[in-house]
Amino acid sequence: MIWDVAPSKDLAGKIAVPGSKSHTIRAVIAALLGNGTSEIISPLYSADTRSALNAAKILGASVGESRELWKITGTGKNFRIPEKSVDLGNSGTTMRIITAAAALAKNEITFDGDDSLRKRIMQGELDSLTALGAVCRSCGGFAPLSVKGPLTGGKAKVDGTTSQYLSALLMALPLAENDSSLHLDFLNEGDYVKITLDWLKYCGISVSASEDMLHYEIPGNQEYKSFKRVIPADFSTAAFPLVAGMISGKDVRIANLDFNDLQGDKKVFDYAREMGADISTENGEIVVRAASLTGRTFDLNATPDALPVMAVAGCFAKGETGLVNVPQARFKECDRIACMTRELRKMGADITELADGMIIKGSPLHGADVVSYGDHRIAMALTVAALGAEGKTRISGAECCEVTYPGFASDFRALGVQITPLDGE
Repeated sequence: MIWDVAPSKDLAGKIAVPGSKSHTIRAVIAALLGNGTSEIISPLYSADTRSALNAAKILGASVGESRELWKITGTGKNFRIPEKSVDLGNSGTTMRIITAAAALAKNEITFDGDDSLRKRIMQGELDSLTALGAVCRSCGGFAPLSVKGPLTGGKAKVDGTTSQYLSALLMALPLAENDSSLHLDFLNEGDYVKITLDWLKYCGISVSASEDMLHYEIPGNQEYKSFKRVIPADFSTAAFPLVAGMISGKDVRIANLDFNDLQGDKKVFDYAREMGADISTENGEIVVRAASLTGRTFDLNATPDALPVMAVAGCFAKGETGLVNVPQARFKECDRIACMTRELRKMGADITELADGMIIKGSPLHGADVVSYGDHRIAMALTVAALGAEGKTRISGAECCEVTYPGFASDFRALGVQITPLDGE
């Protein structure tokens, strides 16, 4: 699908931010690993979370679902063994977490996904699972891959390049036969691990973590308690209307945000304020209006998903904006550092690519033909960039927004953005 996006000024209206993908997928896996019936209230209903829910069904969970409530009766570690590979679509988070969970089974379970998912490196997690008793097979560390247990526990070193490896092990190992100890030399995206630890605590699972989050002790033979919990709104999704308002907003209102939640991406609102954004709170809603922005340097290690849209914000700020210490952004749905550099340069941006980020000099943008690389955050970030560009921008592959934000186009149209599908919608 190609979107034709026109420049837009004086955006106004309210966006009710949908649920967190990170919370929703962890909730599904926690429910799967329990034996009772859990209720997930206001889940994110998107392609990625549907992949997690479908995988849980295939592995034996009983699921009752509507857009507002998912009821899941789990299996513990007594999974139904599928006869063919489980298709996880585009969901890297699901692949990492459910692969470790599946290693609890005594029979082999195979996972696969789309072309993008097959490029998401898994070797670090598979190495840890092997050390903990699982038998793993893969295509050079990539999907399609299979795991066979039982995961017995023990000691293992964990690759901290992506926090998802650690989160996956932390969710699976409480059901292993023996106690486990995990050690890391470093950890990127530590706030996502805090979300995982919060879910474990909520489900009655005991895990001891060192203060520096590099050492973990996990007792075995535990049980997940069933739960009933509301999924909080997604701060990584809220970043797009936030930056849209910073660039073109007259009165952009963002609802549903809970700043007491553990999501690291809430820091994007701090970044925006540091750049001089006009942000206020009225009746529990965040209100954003266009303002003169000034470049700053931001360490995005804890907020790698913010890189695409923060790169856009940098284009509209005076001076230089540095996005640094985020090498893991190269290992997402695509190499987000290289791809955002390439596409924003097509629009006239002055960007220097770094090994672990980028430097953006504020400069006028113009419309151009750009591509999403099948990455939802790039598609949405380029849509935001188009709002302040001179002339129309055409975004190829825009349908990938469905992965985390199915209502993105309709919500932005309600703010006054002109998004026209050129080949159907």
